[in-house]
Amino acid sequence: MSSNQIPLAERLRPSSLNDLAGQQHLTGKGSILRTAIEHGKVPSMILWGPPGVGKTTIANIIAQTLQVPFYTLSAISSGVKEVREVIETAKTQQNVILFIDEIHRFNKGQQDALLGAVEKGIITLIGATTENPSFEVNSALLSRCQVYILKLLDETDLIILLHHAIEQDEILQTKKIELKETDALITISGGDARKLLNLLELVTDTLGDNIIITDKAVMEIAQQRIAIYDKKGEQHYDIISAFIKSIRGSDPNGAVYWLARMVEGGEDVKFIARRLLILASEDIGNANPNALLLANATFDAVNKIGYPESRIILSQCVTYLATSAKSNASYVAINDAIAAVQTLGDLSVPLHIRNAPTKLMKNLNYGKDYAYSHNYENNFQAQEYLPKELSGKAFYNPGKNAREEELRKFLKQLWKEKYGY
Repeated sequence: MSSNQIPLAERLRPSSLNDLAGQQHLTGKGSILRTAIEHGKVPSMILWGPPGVGKTTIANIIAQTLQVPFYTLSAISSGVKEVREVIETAKTQQNVILFIDEIHRFNKGQQDALLGAVEKGIITLIGATTENPSFEVNSALLSRCQVYILKLLDETDLIILLHHAIEQDEILQTKKIELKETDALITISGGDARKLLNLLELVTDTLGDNIIITDKAVMEIAQQRIAIYDKKGEQHYDIISAFIKSIRGSDPNGAVYWLARMVEGGEDVKFIARRLLILASEDIGNANPNALLLANATFDAVNKIGYPESRIILSQCVTYLATSAKSNASYVAINDAIAAVQTLGDLSVPLHIRNAPTKLMKNLNYGKDYAYSHNYENNFQAQEYLPKELSGKAFYNPGKNAREEELRKFLKQLWKEKYGY
């Protein structure tokens, strides 16, 4: 294959850690992964991060640096048979690395087929996933792997990558390119290096040989290429973002359209259902507690049913959530509480609400003067439940919807003016 036929992102794929864009927390000098590679011994690992941040590249760099046998499987097209074939071959070799792309798409049986070989050291597994491995990789396999989290590339990383491509790529070098503006390239790429380079290549191919890259030119060219859902991941985050924002914005029509894009694109049904489960709590919460129940039932149902029928269950849930009252009060409450913990540290638990299982603790006044709520009228007695430094701080502020207004009235009746309800 000639260079002209190889995509720019592939032509520029780094062959050493020094050339890798971003991920300095993992691959910079003195970092944990770089140190392991330099010592010639890497553990089995799961590389978790969004598309285009270097998961496959890091796996390739590890294999090239260590100069060991390297096998690649895609969870989309491979199964237990292919895994076992690699393991049998690995038994006749040493220090074999098996890289599995999109390992989250392997079912439990396929993941179990890896366990023995990983545990015995027949293979060093490197799995790549865009999904939280806590949910998608079974616990037995996960316990045998280190999990490394990769981050989206920041603006500085992406600009460096753009200049590197223009100055170093053998094809782009033949063109006169002026990188006048970068905001559109950076924004559309969304921290995805592959997406950035694909867009740069599209722009330079469209504009010819004497190229002036401006934000306007990039936007015009990019809009001409808005395609249907890319199940390999390039539009994965753009479309799920549009989907979530449509539901949050109470537009069932937009929501069901983006759902259709994902369904037609072959998106993992569990991925969609999991996002609905999160949204039901984050964006609806106590404005309609039934939303969480329906989302949870949807998650269970689509795991039993699968496509194509799951589209109906998903549509029911999506239209219900989109037309529900909305509140992010619970989401804001936990974020504010976590911020307080991080800012103020480990504040002391008030003595009267401490547990006192021993005589010594009772002598130290643990639990003294605690008012057992059920012993009082309406099962309530006002007392302090927060550390003194946070007394009167209202983390939960009920939303402006019918149900939470009732909660606000109830809390105000109980606490009077203490929390400002």
